[in-house]
Amino acid sequence: MGEPRARGRFGEYGGRYAPESLVEACREVAEAFREAWADPGFRGALARLLAVHAGRPTPLTPAGRLSEALGVRLYLKREDLTHTGSHKINNVLDQALLAARMGRRRLIAETGAGQHGVATATAAALLGLEATVFMGERDIERQAMNVFRMRMLGAEVVPVTTGSRTLKDATSEAMRHWVGATGDSHYCIGSVVGPDPYPWMVRELQRVIGDEARGQCAAELRTGVPDYVVACVGGGSNAAGTFAGFADTPARLVGVEAEGGAGAARGRLGVLHGCRSLFLQDDDGQITQPHSIAAGLDYPGVGPEHAHLRDLGRARYVTVTDDEAVGAAVRLARTEGIVPALESAHALAWVIRAAGDGDLPAGSTVLMTLSGRGDKDVSTLKELL
Repeated sequence: MGEPRARGRFGEYGGRYAPESLVEACREVAEAFREAWADPGFRGALARLLAVHAGRPTPLTPAGRLSEALGVRLYLKREDLTHTGSHKINNVLDQALLAARMGRRRLIAETGAGQHGVATATAAALLGLEATVFMGERDIERQAMNVFRMRMLGAEVVPVTTGSRTLKDATSEAMRHWVGATGDSHYCIGSVVGPDPYPWMVRELQRVIGDEARGQCAAELRTGVPDYVVACVGGGSNAAGTFAGFADTPARLVGVEAEGGAGAARGRLGVLHGCRSLFLQDDDGQITQPHSIAAGLDYPGVGPEHAHLRDLGRARYVTVTDDEAVGAAVRLARTEGIVPALESAHALAWVIRAAGDGDLPAGSTVLMTLSGRGDKDVSTLKELL
């Protein structure tokens, strides 16, 4: 999982499909990121922030009781223990530093579950930047706690009332807003989607998950490498970062999507939000509305590198239902004392199902990225349980 080919391509996916003003803005971001990434001073500043502010490295936790029940050895990469409660902070701290380096004074972001919005607001407050976060009206209702956190941190939260009023439409509005604000603002995309350089840049910023986990597995496991590496996939940033650490190993990579938002599993080739990838579409090529109980997975497509990994057969993409995800969240809480985000619960739901039906052979070692904590989903779970 190296850099994309010319023009930001992963096989036939990726690219930079954007208005002319954003093509130039994306080129500036790409050049600034390459320069910063090669600067030891910049990398050192980021490493320090990840350590003293975000709380890295995150631990690798053996899920003992659940492993015994499932007949596999399950290890959790604990991104839920980072500051702000999810993997999103890994990406945002760097992009905020990059924005300041470029002379931009405001961050623009989209958010679904609110975790990327909270991370953006947190980084902006830390570095003295402004933040404007676009969020679908429906997601604002179901993620009220994160909306309050963003506003408390000083961010402006802009409700998006068009379309499905969820993540897809929040992303569209954020990109439209950036068209008129490229001079003083940086668009801090939260996943491995969007026009080049965002898919590979965000993956590189999230590969800290996979690199840490690989070192931890080497110390913890007799084989040094797990048999399976599993992560949930919406746009796919936590999975891309996790997979990057194991792409050159024999580990089987499994991305778990929501049944109602399965871009990799059931999407068709199309263009959305600046890149060519796999998206849910009708027969006329119109993007169809996804659905997931997890707001962060409520996206109609998948990042272009995930689409490429699927085509190569290097990663497998599967789906689970809302009910399976809720059941998995409850089971983890009651066996390991961990309440996961509903996004992460999708990955766990597949592990539970696959262990039960033999898709995961008995005795397999499984690394699963627990991408976020479940505080934000308590109201949703309370209504269902």
